[in-house]
Amino acid sequence: MVFKTLNNNLHIPQLGYGVWKVPNEEATEAVEHALDTGYRLIDTAKVYGNEQGVGEALANSSIPREELFITTKVWNADQGYDNTLKAFNKSIEKLGLDYVDLYLIHWPTPEYDEYVDTYKALEKLYKDGRTKSIGVCNFDIEHLERLMDECDIVPAVNQVECHPYLQQKELKDFCHKHDIVLEAYSPLMNGTKVLEDPVIKQIAKQYDKTPAQVILRWHLQSDVVIIPKTVTPSRMKENLDVFDFELTDSDMERIAELDRGERHNSVPSEMNIR
Repeated sequence: MVFKTLNNNLHIPQLGYGVWKVPNEEATEAVEHALDTGYRLIDTAKVYGNEQGVGEALANSSIPREELFITTKVWNADQGYDNTLKAFNKSIEKLGLDYVDLYLIHWPTPEYDEYVDTYKALEKLYKDGRTKSIGVCNFDIEHLERLMDECDIVPAVNQVECHPYLQQKELKDFCHKHDIVLEAYSPLMNGTKVLEDPVIKQIAKQYDKTPAQVILRWHLQSDVVIIPKTVTPSRMKENLDVFDFELTDSDMERIAELDRGERHNSVPSEMNIR
């Protein structure tokens, strides 16, 4: 495993395991497989409804707590200072943990204008040692700038949709400039057409790797943290098997040319569901 250093000197595995859309009753077995395969970063969220299943897997594991990196998120309906503190308490209770390694705001939901107060609650949790780092999901540059203007702590992470068809170049540059790690969810575009792209397939054949492995390697070499999701043990292993080859500058440039701004998930500034 390789690690990135966050802006508070905490180390985060650059490749983790996401449990979005994994039912709670399947999450325990899935996370146990992931941990056995070698994953140490586990990414969940309140709205996924599987924090308890994840927590059971963690409880069953013999891996020392300090070797794990556990992320969860506050949902839109729980935003606001006091609500966020209450939501955090419920999340760590379900996870069976004393602290998490990263706590994130799931969406800015700008229509409700609560993300600054929500982030201030995250700052309190951080200062109290209940989360080792704090950050955001799905935040555009304007949302990040406002947090940095009105709050004390620069987010450690901004988790956003990112894949070869939506490369987020401007946002990546902004995050890099301000020492915010960009973390990609849906790094394989949810397993859809990007895996069939002729350029990706050609590069994969060249290295005797799968298209998914080429895309994950591209993310790693783009300095991005990634959390691919699968419940299939063989794919868990495949996704982790990306540290034994390196894409050339030419490969990276060819993949860079695939960017088409094609979003598979919601637009952050328009996503106000609670």
